[in-house]
Amino acid sequence: MNIFFSQIKKLDWGIIIPAGVLVCFGLAAIYSTCLAKNNFSNFEKQIIFFAIGFLAMIAVSFFDYRILRNNSYLILILYGVCLLMLAGLHFFAPVIRGTRGWYKLGILSLDPIEPMKIILVILLAKYFSMRHVEMYKFRHIIFSGIYVLLPALLVFIKPDLGGVMVLLSIWLGVLLVSGIKIKHFLILALCFFVVAGFAWGFLLKDYQKQRITSFIFPYDYLGASWSQNQTKISIGSGQILGQGLGKGSQVQYGFLPEPHTDFIFSVIAEEWGMIGVIFLFIVYGFLVWRVLKIAIESQSNFPRLFASGFAIILTAQFFINIGMNLSLLPVVGIYLPFISYGGSGLIGNFVSLGILQSIATKK
Repeated sequence: MNIFFSQIKKLDWGIIIPAGVLVCFGLAAIYSTCLAKNNFSNFEKQIIFFAIGFLAMIAVSFFDYRILRNNSYLILILYGVCLLMLAGLHFFAPVIRGTRGWYKLGILSLDPIEPMKIILVILLAKYFSMRHVEMYKFRHIIFSGIYVLLPALLVFIKPDLGGVMVLLSIWLGVLLVSGIKIKHFLILALCFFVVAGFAWGFLLKDYQKQRITSFIFPYDYLGASWSQNQTKISIGSGQILGQGLGKGSQVQYGFLPEPHTDFIFSVIAEEWGMIGVIFLFIVYGFLVWRVLKIAIESQSNFPRLFASGFAIILTAQFFINIGMNLSLLPVVGIYLPFISYGGSGLIGNFVSLGILQSIATKK
């Protein structure tokens, strides 16, 4: 018992408190969406997910992160399990809204891309921490890219374009932190545009193209552009102080699509106004800063790269999700970390915080 309380005292509450505040933001928004439907099951389940995630963070913080750093076989086994889970979606997952994205476990769902994000950051941190003095060799970029390519292909054919964007953001972000050469970065950028052109011509489905074209030409108000036009109305109607919790007209009258996941930011903007949005940005910024602080203070490359990788996940998903809500980016199905409804993402993010706690307490 003394060991438990001693560990609790060592925890970095500078990342726990802002994460908790973000979850409370999400719970308030989810409660409002439940109020509109008079069904509070999502709100109740999100509280349970929060409790499980928080306990998982505490449990993981007790483990020594150096077990991951020193055991390549364990990382590869976990990576292989995640690949199998992603591949298994195409055979064992039910079709929900035209995609096989989640395993159904009773009343709950599991999205295997969430553990893959964590394992991929760990794997890349391990790979580059062992080769940081050889980053001038392009072959290390290629080999690391293969680790990302395999899950990215499985996620792409789910289909989940947003998930692919996050996985590629992790890879590119860790490369930049590791010290990629400018000419290598330009080569990657050129390859990206070539692959993007090929994907548009031969790989993207019609509805995925429609989401992109409706973003560029948002004039199909009752069709493909409906979602983003409704989010703009929702955000604009919040003004300075917002309409109040449970009083957002776009939410309560059902005009806002997927208000508990993809467009939860619009719920917050409508009901809490600009003041709430600014506070949300400050809390997010503080959390990312605290994560980066752990990276900066780390004594070796592995924890530094892992912390940086998790900061990249938070930042990438934050900007993509809010970009979708503000119609600055096409709708690609990215949730807002710690805020959007969903157990896989929330618990996965708290597990990552647990690893960060282990890094912070075992310097």
